[in-house]
Amino acid sequence: MSHTGRPSRRSVLKAGTGFALAGAGALSAGLYGAAPAAAAQAGTPLCDQPGDSASAVGLGSGDLGIPYHREHDGSWGYVFGDSWAGMQQADGTYLGSPVMLNQAGFDPSGATPISFTWAEPGGRAAQLFDYTHNADNGYGTEVSRIPNDCIEFGGRTYIQYTSVATWGPPAGYDGSLMSGVAYSDDYGATWTDFSYHWDGDVRGVNQSMYGMWSFAGIDPDGWLYIFSKRWNGTHNNTADGGAIQLFRIQPGDFHNGDFGAQQNWAYLDGSWQWTTSAPPSVILSGNNTGEFSVKLINGTYCMSYFDVVLGAICTRTAPRPDAVWSTPVPQITALTVPNLYGGYIHPGSPAATSLTLVVSQWNGTVGQAPYWVRQFDGINA
Repeated sequence: MSHTGRPSRRSVLKAGTGFALAGAGALSAGLYGAAPAAAAQAGTPLCDQPGDSASAVGLGSGDLGIPYHREHDGSWGYVFGDSWAGMQQADGTYLGSPVMLNQAGFDPSGATPISFTWAEPGGRAAQLFDYTHNADNGYGTEVSRIPNDCIEFGGRTYIQYTSVATWGPPAGYDGSLMSGVAYSDDYGATWTDFSYHWDGDVRGVNQSMYGMWSFAGIDPDGWLYIFSKRWNGTHNNTADGGAIQLFRIQPGDFHNGDFGAQQNWAYLDGSWQWTTSAPPSVILSGNNTGEFSVKLINGTYCMSYFDVVLGAICTRTAPRPDAVWSTPVPQITALTVPNLYGGYIHPGSPAATSLTLVVSQWNGTVGQAPYWVRQFDGINA
């Protein structure tokens, strides 16, 4: 399987992040909004290290590492994007995207770093979805399918992904072919794509607000809450002011792929309300927002996201998904972790005052490890 890489996705990081922090002395003092416990991980690499647990199950280098709870047995999964068997892009076989590594037990205290025990499918790292890169798989030519989030409930695992048509779209276009949801009824070994897809700009819907999702989880009220935004693989989407929307759906309807059953959080007739008669309204906007993550952690909704303008992973909290969100707090910055992006909340975090974030970092130097994935604990959102 050939793969040409994707420098255009990360080139903006080298030129565009960190500049806003040059005079931000308060942020350069440390990585966190509050000091973590002494034992917490502060940038521990989870792959790209000789002899590490990722390489033991076949992954040398990969990005994202989106964590999710494997509800059926209490273990944890981590979904990577573009991945290689070797620790340098030049010497490693391209595995594909997405790729899944699993862990038997997560230490929420941060005293023990994440360590991978096995991979899907079949125990060794390999591409999960059955499709061909740089080819037309029935929808138009796609370069790669990049995971945005993963969730398991009711015996089924779901990955929401974006199919990328180009990593270097013209200004004003998102470069996506489509977005979709794939599911697995054997906890990650085999996958089926739902027939419904949300078209991207190559299929006539540019800047779709359904491009990139985050599964906040099933609330005690019984609804599955989902936040979504535009896909912007370049991290510099000219139409993206950080706009995020919110919708919800009954888990049974989601299981059946009945996405038309969603309810939308919208400003309608002078008030905010849940409705099926209008599309979701923008609930948050600001700086360009890259990858993001929303999770219900011990009764508090927590959000993390890559602020492209500031060059930082920021966090916010809310008591409910449809409540007012707190002021963003920069947590991990480009001053201390150059070329960072991502920043996914671990659903096993003990509290909003002690989050674990899984953060990606891009190298950009040809012949060297293209990605790192790092663990940060003790984040006070």
